[in-house]
Amino acid sequence: MKTAARCYDSSRRRLRLLAFVVMATSLAVPAAAQLLPKPKIEEPKNIVLVADSVFVTADKQLIARGNVEALGDDVRMLATEIIYDSDKDRVLVKGPIRIYQGEDVVILARDAELDKDLRNGLLRSARMVLSERTQLAATQINRVDDRYNVLTKTTVSSCRVCETGKPPLWQIRARRVVHDEEERQVYFDHASLRVRDVPVFYFPHLRMPDPTLDRARGFLIPTAHSTSLLGYGLKMPYFIPIGRSKDLTLTPYISSKSTTLEFRYRQAFKTGRISLEGAVSDDEVKPNATRSYLFAEGLFDLPNDYTFSFDLKATSDDSYLNDYDYSDDDRLNSNITVRRSKRDENTRFALLHFQSLREGEDNQFLPTLVTVAETERRYFPTSIGGEFRTTAQFHGHFREAQTDVTGRDVLRANADMLWRRNWTLDNGLRTAVSGELAFDAFRTYNDSTHASYDYALTPTLAADFRYPMSKVGADGATYLLEPVAQLAWTGGDTLDVANDESTRTEFDEGNLLSLSRFSSYDRRERGFRTAVGLNWSRIAQEDWRANFTIGQIYRNTSDPDFTDTSGLSGSTSDFLLAGHFQNPDGLSVAGRTLLGTDGRLSKAAARLGWTNQRLWLDASFVWLDADAAENRSEVLSEWVLDSSYRLSRHWTGLLDWRFDAGAGRTAEAGLGLEYRNECLKLELSLSRKFSTSSTVQSDTKIGLSVALLGFSVNAQDKSYDRTCG
Repeated sequence: MKTAARCYDSSRRRLRLLAFVVMATSLAVPAAAQLLPKPKIEEPKNIVLVADSVFVTADKQLIARGNVEALGDDVRMLATEIIYDSDKDRVLVKGPIRIYQGEDVVILARDAELDKDLRNGLLRSARMVLSERTQLAATQINRVDDRYNVLTKTTVSSCRVCETGKPPLWQIRARRVVHDEEERQVYFDHASLRVRDVPVFYFPHLRMPDPTLDRARGFLIPTAHSTSLLGYGLKMPYFIPIGRSKDLTLTPYISSKSTTLEFRYRQAFKTGRISLEGAVSDDEVKPNATRSYLFAEGLFDLPNDYTFSFDLKATSDDSYLNDYDYSDDDRLNSNITVRRSKRDENTRFALLHFQSLREGEDNQFLPTLVTVAETERRYFPTSIGGEFRTTAQFHGHFREAQTDVTGRDVLRANADMLWRRNWTLDNGLRTAVSGELAFDAFRTYNDSTHASYDYALTPTLAADFRYPMSKVGADGATYLLEPVAQLAWTGGDTLDVANDESTRTEFDEGNLLSLSRFSSYDRRERGFRTAVGLNWSRIAQEDWRANFTIGQIYRNTSDPDFTDTSGLSGSTSDFLLAGHFQNPDGLSVAGRTLLGTDGRLSKAAARLGWTNQRLWLDASFVWLDADAAENRSEVLSEWVLDSSYRLSRHWTGLLDWRFDAGAGRTAEAGLGLEYRNECLKLELSLSRKFSTSSTVQSDTKIGLSVALLGFSVNAQDKSYDRTCG
C-alpha cells in the first residue's frame, strides 16, 4: 500500500495537500474564536502535512496516515498517524514519533497529544537529544508555549548507552527537568550525579547551559592542583556574561599555602576589543606581601586606516609568574602602538617598556623605556623604473639610573632613500642594482666615553646576481638550483656611539644579500663586501620536499662590532648551512648552523616535527658557543621536547622535557595522561621545574581536571566516541 501511495502522480498530491491546508485553516478559526474571545489573538500556525493518505471523517476529524510529515515554521514532525480533532482543537499523534526543532533539538516519543499549532502538548515515553550529544530520557515531556520542554522523572547523559544492561559512565537523574529553548538553559530539580549508577553528588537545584549555548553564567571545569611550593589546592572558575559584548571570569584558587583570586575580563566594541587578565595572592612563599600580576591587551580601529593596540604586562615580583605557572617569560615586554600598514606604506608610533625578571639583571641599568616613531614608503617611478623606498625613524631609549656610562640614554634620528631595479637577461640571468643614501644622527647622554653628538651621511651601492636553473626529474618533481652573488660597497665613517641595539646580530638565510646585517641603525656595515651562496630545492605536490642553502661573505676589512659567534666576524664569515625537509607523512626537519673556516661551530639549531593520526611531536635543539661579547661565559646547549601520543582510542600520553646539555641536568620535565570518550575528559599531569636561581624555586606540580562533555564542553572530535559491539 505504501508503494502504491508513493506512486500517486504529483498533480493529485498537490491537490490533496492544498485541500488539507484550506480545510485545516477553516476548521481552526472558529475554534480559536471560541477559546480566545479577546480582541488580540495569536495568528494560528499553518501546518502542512505530507502523508500517504489524507482524509476527513464525518465527525470533522482530519486523519493523515502512512509516512506522515508535519511541517510548521522550524518544526518538523515524523509519525505513523496524525489525527486533527477540530471540536477539541487538538492533534493526536501515534508513533514512533520524531520531532526536529531547528538544527539542535530532536525529540523521540511513543505518542503525543498537541494543540493545533504544535505549541503546547504532551509526549509520552519521550527522549530529547541536544546537539546530537546530550540525551534526556523521561516518562513524559510537556511542551509549553512553544518554548519550554518540561521533562518528568528524567535521566540525562551524553554517554553512549549500549544494549548490554550496563548503566552509562555518568548520568544525572532528576525529578523534573526544564529545557528553556529561548534562553538555552537546562534546569534540574532534585538532581543527583551518578557514576556507574552510584550516587556521587546531590543538588536540590542545578542549572546548566544546553550544548548550543557558548556563553552561560555558571561554574566552569574545576581543576585540582598539588605543588610542593603551594600545597594542595582547587580552582573553581565562575563565568559571568555581562550583556552580549562583555564577560568576567573569577577563579578562586584555595590551597593549603595560598589564597588567590584570578580574573579575566573581556569586552568587545564596534571598533575593537580589550582583555584583562590577572591575579592577586596572599601566600606563604612571600609572607606579609601581596603578590599580583596584570596582563592587558587591546586592539582598536582608528580613522584613516590606523590601528591602536596595547599589550601591557606587570608583576609584583620576579618569581610570581613562575610560582603560579602563569607565564614562563623572564622579560616582560609592554607596548602601546599606533600603526598603519598598507601595500606601499608602514607607519608606527610606539611606546615600549621592558621589565627583566632575570637574576643578575637590574632594571635601573637596562633601557627599560623606548620610544619609536617610524615610517617607510615605497614608490615605482616610471622615468627610471624599479622601486624607490624612503624611511624615516626617530628612536629613544632611556634608563632609570643617571650614573655615567651605566645610566646612558640615547636619542637617534635616521633617514634613508633606497632605489632598486631588477633585470632578467635572455640567458636567464637575473640581475639587480641598488643605491642607498642614509643619514644618521645620535645624541648621547650620561656617557663620557662617547661623543655627546655625532652624525654621518652613508652612501651604498650594490649589484646582485642570480642564475636559477630548473628541471623536472624522472620522478615528476621539480628541481631548482640557484647560485647567488652580491657585490656591495658602503662609504662613510663609523659613528662614535655605543652599541646598545645591535648586540645580538647573526648570519642567516634572510640577510645573506642584505646591504647591512646589523639588527638596528646604530651600526652599518662599511667598505667592500662580496656575498656568495647556493640555493637548492626539490618541489613536489605529493612527495617529499626539501631545500638547502649555503653562503659566505668576504670583506676587505673586518668589523669589530660583529661578535665571534655571530658568524660575521673577521674578513671572511663563517659558512652558513641551512636546510629544510618535509614529507607527506607529517615529518618536518629544519636546521641551521654557522661553521667556521677552521671547522669550528659558532651556533647550531635544529627542529623536528612529526604529526600523524597517533603522534604529535615537536623537538628542538640549540647550541651556542661561549661569547663574552654576548654575555655568555659558557657553552649554552639545550634540548626541548613536547609530545603527545594516542595510546589507544581513549587514552593519550603527554610528555614535555627540557634538558640543559651545557650543565648536564634536566631543567623541566612533565608527564600527563588523558582519558577521553564522547562524554568524559579526564587529565592527570605531573611536572617538575628544576631551578638554580635564587629568585625562582624548584617546584613539583600535580594537576587533575575532569570535564563532563556535552554541556559546558562540546566534543566535536568523534574519533574518541565509544561504539557498541
